[in-house]
Amino acid sequence: MAKGKLEIFPSRYGFFPYMFLVYLFMPGYYIYFERGWKLYAGYVLLGLFLITYRQLYFAGRSFTSWLILQIAVVLFLSIFININILFLGFFPAHFIGWYEERKKFYTALVLFGLSIFTPLIIHYNQLNPNALFYFIPFILIMLFSPFGIRSMNSRMELERQLDEANERIEELVKREERLRIARDLHDTLGHTLSLITLKSQLVGKLLTKDIERAKHEAKEIERTSRSALSQVRELVSDMRAITISEELQASSAILEAAGIAFQYQGDSRLEEASGITQNILSMCLREAVTNVVKHSQAKNCHISIIENEGEIMISIQDDGRGMDENCPEGNGLKGISERLELIDGSLKITSYKGTKLMITVPVIVKEREAGVGS
Repeated sequence: MAKGKLEIFPSRYGFFPYMFLVYLFMPGYYIYFERGWKLYAGYVLLGLFLITYRQLYFAGRSFTSWLILQIAVVLFLSIFININILFLGFFPAHFIGWYEERKKFYTALVLFGLSIFTPLIIHYNQLNPNALFYFIPFILIMLFSPFGIRSMNSRMELERQLDEANERIEELVKREERLRIARDLHDTLGHTLSLITLKSQLVGKLLTKDIERAKHEAKEIERTSRSALSQVRELVSDMRAITISEELQASSAILEAAGIAFQYQGDSRLEEASGITQNILSMCLREAVTNVVKHSQAKNCHISIIENEGEIMISIQDDGRGMDENCPEGNGLKGISERLELIDGSLKITSYKGTKLMITVPVIVKEREAGVGS
């Protein structure tokens, strides 16, 4: 809410708080036919009820006090003005469902139930059996509706926490990628630039001694600088979010160019996986395929994706020489494990007649419901 601007109801609830004000016209209609103090007291209390309804949307620590006052207004109006005003109980029934603590929720629900049945007991002799049966179904709805409201609010809170968790994961992914790029620049590009510097110094010395060798070294500098430019482009392209489908196409091209037969099995769409999960899995797949090309000396590489309820499993298996047991964390495997930790994933490695990487990632499916009502 902007400073100095009065907000009647919180904007996040939309039009619903205003819509349910329509139900205040019926109590106003009943009060209209009263005379004397009942007429004035009735409208004053109805106005007070309206204030409590508004305040309950904003109340923090005073929430319980406003709720008790609202229930008291309903109790007084239904006892001394008109028994039909008892239906205003749907309003406090809604707000009771906002309690997160079980003890407070059930305490409020019991007290509310007592306040609802009290007017019926007092006016019992004035009600005919048909009128009594008319009230009972609505009273039962009042008493059970807080459970539904509480369940809906709990679900919305869980979704809010999940959104916050996804935002934190995104920040962690960005931070991890910045660290990875910094490591790549230091390990790869830094070495290349150092090489260019040394060769440049050598060319300067050779210009007066061996012109042909100086030309050769100059061409080497050009080749090395082009390689550095290519590395920078690769680092920049890595920052773009990619899907599993796109990475599989790239993996197929890389493997075929290296003379390694590529076989794939499974559904690459992964519709239940978020963009963050797909991006991290794509980077892990790229690292794994790069390892196969550079280190495995394999003739075949098989990739399979299995999407079960609640998890995704990706298998990358080759028929190469296997993994060096003295270097289990080498060849980028540590980077894969670190990325998977960001999404609670795991990496299992087996080395028998080649190497097999098994990546497992949990998937949380979100179902959203629109609308908030009283």
